[in-house]
Amino acid sequence: MLVWSTPLHQAAIIEKEPITDNRGYFARSFCTKTLAAHGLPFHMVQTNIAFNHHARTLRGMHFQLPPYCEEKIVTCTQGTLFDVIIDLNRESPTFGKWYGLTLSAENGLSLYVPKGFAHGYVTLTENTSIHYMVSEYYTPSHESGVRWNDPAFGIEWPLTEQLIISAKDEQWKDFNLNVDGMVLSEGVVHG
Repeated sequence: MLVWSTPLHQAAIIEKEPITDNRGYFARSFCTKTLAAHGLPFHMVQTNIAFNHHARTLRGMHFQLPPYCEEKIVTCTQGTLFDVIIDLNRESPTFGKWYGLTLSAENGLSLYVPKGFAHGYVTLTENTSIHYMVSEYYTPSHESGVRWNDPAFGIEWPLTEQLIISAKDEQWKDFNLNVDGMVLSEGVVHG
């Protein structure tokens, strides 16, 4: 298993190193020891799956507020999607910046999402599934988000027309980078 840095502080790409033979392949998709060696002490408490019937389905940009901030490792297990994260840690050197990459069943990449980051994606193919490993239990009372097309972030989505988006994801308010304080990785809200 290989761990690659991204342009955003503490976020990482995880790549499998398959061992192949005539039967197929074997590869580690998660290893606490390897992640810790890269400064990512991830402790999984829950896994989730989201299945999307249609291409152009957009989910995001989600995160949980303290004390239930969560890290995630996300993997596309079927189909293809464009995965996006935003660093909302006010004291981070990459605060307010976004990063996106294509995750697919074919490329087998995973994205490590640190605490204090918003996460979302848009499906590029029909019948797309995404698997989440998370470090905190889902806590609806502490669920929050930022709007997928908020001009404060300027995310360059590969698809922007005829999207399928939930009413909840459409209603997130605009974010003010100069005023709004968000979740820090230590679980403190600054505002």
